[in-house]
This record gives sequence, C-alpha cells and structure tokens, in this order.
Amino acid sequence: MTDFKLFDKWTFDDVEVRDLGLQRYVNLKPIINPHSAGRHASQRFKKAEVNIVERFINKLMRPGRNAGKKLKVIRSVETAFDLIHLKTGKNPIQVLVDAVVNAAPREETTRISYGGVAQHQAVDVAPLRRVDLALRYLCTGITKASFSNIKTFDEVIADELIAAAANDTASQGIRKKQEIERIAYSAR
Repeated sequence: MTDFKLFDKWTFDDVEVRDLGLQRYVNLKPIINPHSAGRHASQRFKKAEVNIVERFINKLMRPGRNAGKKLKVIRSVETAFDLIHLKTGKNPIQVLVDAVVNAAPREETTRISYGGVAQHQAVDVAPLRRVDLALRYLCTGITKASFSNIKTFDEVIADELIAAAANDTASQGIRKKQEIERIAYSAR
C-alpha cells in the first residue's frame, strides 16, 4: 500500500507535519488520484479524513471560473507540483503541508456582547478550523493573484505555495494569518 504515489510521481512516505496540533487533521494517506467523489460530505468531521491534496483542490474550485471543474483543477495542481519540484527540488506534498501549517492562524477573535455592547475577545482556534482557514486563505490568495495576471494559474499556485512554505509575506495566506493574529493580540 505504501507504493502509491500522487499522480504516479510524488510519494507520501517522507512527508511530515511539523505542527503537533495539526498532525491528526492533515491526512497524508497515500492516494494516486485525489478524487473521492464526496463520500465525506454527509458526515460531520469526515473532512479530516480526506487527503490534504484533495482538500486543497476542492478549495480551489471557488465560485467563478473554476467552479465544478475538478479535473481541470487537478491538472493545474499536478502541473503546479511539477513547477514546485523544479523550483525548489523538494517534494511538492511537503511544500503544501508546510504552507498549510504556516498559514494556519493560532488565535482569532469572536464577538461577545454584554448588555447590547459588543466587544471582541481573543480565542484559540481549533485544529480542524486552523486547517480550513489556512486552505481558504491560500486559495483566495491564489484566485486573487491569478485574476488579470500574465502568469498561468499553475504558476500562481506554485508561487503561492512556495512563498507560504517559506513563511514569506509575499504569500496572501501568510499576510492574512498575520493580520488575524495581530487583531487577536490587540483584543486580549
């Protein structure tokens, strides 16, 4: 079973999640094709059992140009993974996991109202929500950067993941995480 490779190229064997809080929620079960046909959709918390690459692909299918075109997005991610390997020499699955870990906010705010007066209160973020927010921030950054840009969608995916994995503020996901944590810090 361990000889399965993503797109018959990339192995899951040497990929590790360096954040201990996210290890249970970043699924690295070996798959060949990241398409589970939505078997997890009707059950609560089953999305944690979906492979992280497929969750990333599902998030990339934002409303607009790529809505519902999963095979097109899968091909784009496969090409982006090839570009990541050419640019960094690393396993692209490890780059994706590092990008998710770096873009996951640890603290955010919630509204608490006392007698009609609303205040923001800093709260810790649950691990599953951290992964969801990281994927959302990365994908919204990719869609914003790819709109009216000379670069192809595949190149934008590769650049965003490389920047987020390096914890670089050129990544939209890292900037959004820092903004959320800064607001939470001021609301303590």
